[in-house]
Amino acid sequence: MGQNAKKLIQHLGLKPHPEGGYYKEIYRSDLYFDARKVSDRFPGPRCCSTSIYYLLNDLDFSAFHRIKADEIWHFYSGSTLIVHVITPEGVYHPIHLGPNTEKGQVFQAMVPSGCWFASALESGSGYALTGCTTAPGFEFEDFEMGHRDELSKTFPHLSALITRYTR
Repeated sequence: MGQNAKKLIQHLGLKPHPEGGYYKEIYRSDLYFDARKVSDRFPGPRCCSTSIYYLLNDLDFSAFHRIKADEIWHFYSGSTLIVHVITPEGVYHPIHLGPNTEKGQVFQAMVPSGCWFASALESGSGYALTGCTTAPGFEFEDFEMGHRDELSKTFPHLSALITRYTR
């Protein structure tokens, strides 16, 4: 791990995330609502929004997972990060988060609820410091880690990608 990533992890107080990488929640709305009245995806009350810092470094990756809320990714610094998104219908599209807008990179992008997604550094080295904002707010009970065999059976045309980004 490079010194820049180590310094950011320490300075921001990041801790290991179950999907890979490092994170710290930096915002949780104190406004709650009964999410069951909005969608049957949610089993109970949810806060309106949450936000985290998220850092990936070197060859580490965020394994395929999905959540019940929309998630907006924000690029802050470092290397280009690719967010690999698979829709429920099996359509794949990569999002390139980074500073070079002339090459099609974006500073911010949204992953819709229910999509499977994973992320990794485009170059495989360095680090990417990003942020993720969810609405409704993130709860670990709304998080589902992808299983290689199940995802490959559901999306056989993407089995190489799924194998690469599952643990």
